[in-house]
Amino acid sequence: MLLLTLIGTLLLMASGAAAHQLHSASTTVSYNERSGQIEVMHRFFLHDAEHAVKQLFDSSADMHSKPATQQQFADYVASQFAVASLTGQPLALELVGFQIDGRDFWVYQEVARPADLTGLNIRQPVLQDIWVEQRNLVNVEGFSAQRQSVTFGRDDNWLAVQW
Repeated sequence: MLLLTLIGTLLLMASGAAAHQLHSASTTVSYNERSGQIEVMHRFFLHDAEHAVKQLFDSSADMHSKPATQQQFADYVASQFAVASLTGQPLALELVGFQIDGRDFWVYQEVARPADLTGLNIRQPVLQDIWVEQRNLVNVEGFSAQRQSVTFGRDDNWLAVQW
């Protein structure tokens, strides 16, 4: 009986934890050789984004039923995330779209790849102005044979990858 009670308690704790904010996001920066574009795909847990828009914009912000709220959040992401060459030359990313996909909210950006690019300086502080514990993983792929990753905590400003 004690074992069943323990298992039941653990299951309840696990289901409750799934409903809480995760305070993490991932971004993939990849090179599309066919188009010559650097493509950026940000993935946020929809639950986190829903809480964030209420703090960032207003308490009636709604990611599910208000396309204007989705646009606001995508604009916020685009204004926070940045990439530059290793020499510090900013790459002017263009916001090309966003969508809700299941439990995730995606934001898409792109920019033409400069010819002499040998690495990237990356800045990814999205949601860290709201949550101290927010962690943002950035994967960089398609520029060389090996994927590289950097993780941003609140104290990180710019991190670099090179190939």
